[in-house]
Amino acid sequence: MDTLEFLHSLRYTDLSPQIRTRAELCLLDLIGIAIGGTATGLSEIIRSHAAAQFGGRHPMLFDARPTSAAGLALSAGMTIDALDGHDGYNPAKGHVGCGLFPAALALALEAGRTDGAEFLTTIVVGYELGSRLGVGLHATAPDYHTSGAWVAVAAAAAGARLLRLGPDRTAHALGIAEYHGPRSQMMRCIDHPTMVKDGSGWGAMAGVSAALLARDGFTGAPALTIADPADLWSDLGVNWLIDKQYFKPYPVCRWAQAPVEAALALRRRHTLTAQDIAAIEVATFHESTRLATQEPKTTEEAQYSTSFPTAVALVRGAVTPADITGDALHDPEILRLSRAMTMTEDAGANARFPAYRPARVTLTLRDGTQLTSDWTEPRWDADNPPTEAALRAKFHDLADPLIGPARAARIESALSDLPKTGLQPLYDQLIQPISRDTTAARAS
Repeated sequence: MDTLEFLHSLRYTDLSPQIRTRAELCLLDLIGIAIGGTATGLSEIIRSHAAAQFGGRHPMLFDARPTSAAGLALSAGMTIDALDGHDGYNPAKGHVGCGLFPAALALALEAGRTDGAEFLTTIVVGYELGSRLGVGLHATAPDYHTSGAWVAVAAAAAGARLLRLGPDRTAHALGIAEYHGPRSQMMRCIDHPTMVKDGSGWGAMAGVSAALLARDGFTGAPALTIADPADLWSDLGVNWLIDKQYFKPYPVCRWAQAPVEAALALRRRHTLTAQDIAAIEVATFHESTRLATQEPKTTEEAQYSTSFPTAVALVRGAVTPADITGDALHDPEILRLSRAMTMTEDAGANARFPAYRPARVTLTLRDGTQLTSDWTEPRWDADNPPTEAALRAKFHDLADPLIGPARAARIESALSDLPKTGLQPLYDQLIQPISRDTTAARAS
C-alpha cells in the first residue's frame, strides 16, 4: 500500500483486536512513564519553559499550565524521556511512542478531533511509520541519530492525518519535519549524559510545527526517509510493527537491561548478598560499554550507565524510579559495586546488535569464586513480551505512589473507554497537576 494512502485511509475497523489492545497498552505504559517523569528536574525545567515561551490554550500533562500545541508536545515528550522506561523498537535503535503520543495528543486537541477510535488509529499509523522511518534513516545516514530525528516525521504524519491535510500538504508536512527534525547524534549523549537525552521531545515539537505550517501553506523539501529503502514500506498494513516493540521493566537505557537481568539471575540462583561480591565483569556489545558512568551525580547519568543500575540490582534486588532519582546515587555499597565493574566488548554481541542486546555477567566473590551467567537478553523483548497484566501492574507501580490508586484507575478506565467516550475524559485526567504530597495522593 502507498505510504500516504495508508496514512490517511487506515480505519479503526481495519485493526485487529490484538492491535487495538497493543495501542491501548502502549499508551498506558507511556502515561505511566510520564507520571513518573514529572518527579525529575528535567521535567520541571521543560514544563516551566513551555509555559513561559509557548503561549497557547492547551494545559500541559500533569501540570495544567497552558501552552501551545508545540509546547505541549515538547514538554510531554521530554517528560516521558526524562524517565527512561518507555517502549522501543530494536531495529530502529530507538523509541517511537515517546514523541508520537504527545504530538498526536497535541494535534488532536489543536484540530478539535477528539474521537477516541480515530486517535487510537492515528497512534497505530504513527508506530507503523515511525518504526520504519528509524530503520530507514540509519540505513541511509552514517551517524547514529536520536529518535527525535525520525519521530519528527512520524509526528508530522500523525498531524497530517488529524488535520486532514491533502496529499500535497501532507508531503510538505513530512518534508518540513525531516528537514527541521533534530539530527542529533545519540552517542554524544551516551558519552556525556545530560538532559538532551534521545531528542524525542524536540522531535515531537518539530513534527507538530511541521504539520501546522504545512496546513497554512508552508512548503518543505521532499522527505527522503518516507520511501527509502523502498522494501521497508511494502508490508504496510500487513506486518504490524506496533506489535514488535519492546517494553522496559527498569527505567534505564535498554542497553543496560541485559546486565541487570543477568546479575539478578546470579543473585537469585546463588542467594547472594551484595557483601559477597568483590568484582563484576560484563561482556556485551560496543554501545553498551559506552554507558560508562560509574559514579553518577544526576538522574541522567544514572540512566545512561551500565555499572550503576547493575549495582543497584545486586544491592536492592530491582531497579526502580526512586533508585535513579534518590538516595541510591549516594549509597556507598551501590557505588562500591559500580566502581568494581569492568566491561569488555564482545564480537559476538556486536554482531547481534541492534536486533538483540545480549550481555554476560561474571561475579567474583570475596573468597575468589567466580560465577558466570548465561548470555542474557533484556526482559520484555518483542520475542518474549510482557503480559497485559504485567504492563498494567507496571503502570500502577509508577502511578499509584504519585497520583493515588483512585486517579490511576480513572486514567486506566478512560483509556480503555477511549473508542466509546473519546479523548476528552482521558485528557481531563491527564492535565490535573500532581501534588508532591504523596501521602495525600494515596488517599485521593
